[in-house]
Amino acid sequence: MRTLTRPSDRAAKAPSAETDRHWMSLALAAARRAAARGEVPVGAVLVDGGGRIATGSNRTLAGGDPTLHAEIVALRRAARRCGNYRLPGTRLYVTLEPCPMCLGALLWARTDEIVYALPDPKAGAVESVVRLLEGAFPHRLTARRGPGAEESAALLRSFFRARRPRGGMR
Repeated sequence: MRTLTRPSDRAAKAPSAETDRHWMSLALAAARRAAARGEVPVGAVLVDGGGRIATGSNRTLAGGDPTLHAEIVALRRAARRCGNYRLPGTRLYVTLEPCPMCLGALLWARTDEIVYALPDPKAGAVESVVRLLEGAFPHRLTARRGPGAEESAALLRSFFRARRPRGGMR
């Protein structure tokens, strides 16, 4: 079982741009693995002051489960590893803005921050479709855009282009 870094043990400052790039590169690697399995290429990495806790990538098709988004997979793995569903002091790096389901799970897990590479104009719950973090939740969760937007967008474009018939929708 892993002991999480308590909020009082964490540095008060935000991570450096280099740190953000490092963790997002691991999330992008998870997204590439999802694409190789035929899943929507989204990857997530959950970290705390001690380093990476868990990685996840979309598994909705393989698992036959609509809840197996990258964020949920990472949260479940982290909860098992830490022996607790509450994950205070953690930051999630994800390649696409979380949907309402994932953002709700991150709130319940008491995650401190989400760093996402690319807004999601179809289902994003931070800034794009709805702004769930503006609600009066008992836990404060911050979210911000981070690095990796170009690669995340390219992975998604390539994935969906390969699945659409030529000439557009029919």
